[in-house]
Parts: sequence; structure tokens; C-alpha cells
Amino acid sequence: MASDQRRLEFPPTCRPETVALYEYWRKKCGDRLMPSRADLDPSEIPPRLLPCISIVDVVPDDRRYVYRLVGTADVQVRGHDPTGKSVIEGFFGPSVEDALSCYDRVVATKAPVLDPVPFTATNGRYTTEETIFLPLSDDGISVNKIIVFFAFVDVLEPGSVVQLDL
Repeated sequence: MASDQRRLEFPPTCRPETVALYEYWRKKCGDRLMPSRADLDPSEIPPRLLPCISIVDVVPDDRRYVYRLVGTADVQVRGHDPTGKSVIEGFFGPSVEDALSCYDRVVATKAPVLDPVPFTATNGRYTTEETIFLPLSDDGISVNKIIVFFAFVDVLEPGSVVQLDL
């Protein structure tokens, strides 16, 4: 895969937090298609982003994608913690089909996916502006984990992005 397939074009409305995480991922790629989980150091990621980051395992069974780690802000917005559940069981988005199509695209292309489809949490308080999916690989060939980052807006407190009631 040519390195330009890893380059995303961000719309002007894209949150700077989303771009910052993407740039961190790109830096960790080096000359590889994608970094491994071991390449990531949470202390190098801006602390305000960590609560909105999840890591999903790519598994070789009917579950397909399983939440390994779910950030505290993500849990707050969802209203529950899906850690250990499959994306089919615990997805968060407009539909399970939309969620699975993003994960499937990351695995097939071994490249990041920006999903600009906004949606509102079931409690009506939070809306996402975008979601980015970033592939990880332990062997440099197959995607075995995916970083997911949601940029949230608190609709009850306009202007409150990512900095949720933690």
C-alpha cells in the first residue's frame, strides 16, 4: 500500500482533537503501513483525548470486533461500559451496519477511516461530530486492533467538546 492511502483529507469542520490523534498515529507509523499497539504511549497523547479513545480487538470469530478498552468519556456518553462485548452487542452510532462498515473498511484497506456521520446519544445530551478509526498491527500485515476516537459535543452545554463531566 502506498503511504498516500494512509493520508486523510479532513473537512474544515473537523475537530482539532481528531486531527491531533491522527497525526500522532501517522508519526507512530514511521515507514510502516500501521503501528502496533506497543508503539503507542498514552503519556504522549494529549490527556484531554484519552477519555474519548477506545481500542477494539479484531477477532477471528463471529464477534468480529470486541471492545478491549473504552475511555471514560465514551462510557459516560454511552451510558454503559461495553468493554468485553462485541461491536454488534455494544455499538454506538447511527446503526450497527454503519459501525461494522467502518471497522470492515479499516481491516480491508489497512488505512484510517474518518466517519463524518454525526449522531446523538440515546440520552439526547451528546452529539458526535465525527469518529476516526485507526488500524494497529502486531505483525505489520494484518489489522488486529483498531483505535476509535469520538469527538463529542455536549448539546446541553454548547461549546463543551471532549471535556465532559469526568
